[in-house]
Amino acid sequence: MINRVVLVGRLTKDPELRYTPNTATAITNFTLAVNRNFTNQQGENEADFVPIVVWRAKAENAANYLRKGSLCGIDGRLQTRRYETPEGEKRFVTEVIADNVTFLDSKKNNDTQEYYSGFGQEVDEDVPF
Repeated sequence: MINRVVLVGRLTKDPELRYTPNTATAITNFTLAVNRNFTNQQGENEADFVPIVVWRAKAENAANYLRKGSLCGIDGRLQTRRYETPEGEKRFVTEVIADNVTFLDSKKNNDTQEYYSGFGQEVDEDVPF
């Protein structure tokens, strides 16, 4: 069996970092907008909005360095789960559990005036991505 997902897209809002109550394990959630490879009848590109879940140290890094509009790559697996609301309604959720998050934007760090890529390497701001 194979369950592998690779996505590249932009965050629709800032990541949400929280910690599990019992073990204080970091978990970050965000939604990734991924363009489709075709246009609709009006000639516009459509996008899918995919919920992403990141755990542990990678969750803290994602929450610290990603922001709304950030371009990132996700490598992970698809997971479905179900739960019941307090009102008794059954809900199903499909999300991507990220094994790897790659920061694809170059961001200016206001404190140090240095430029960093997602790998923490200094890059020239004139280099196109």
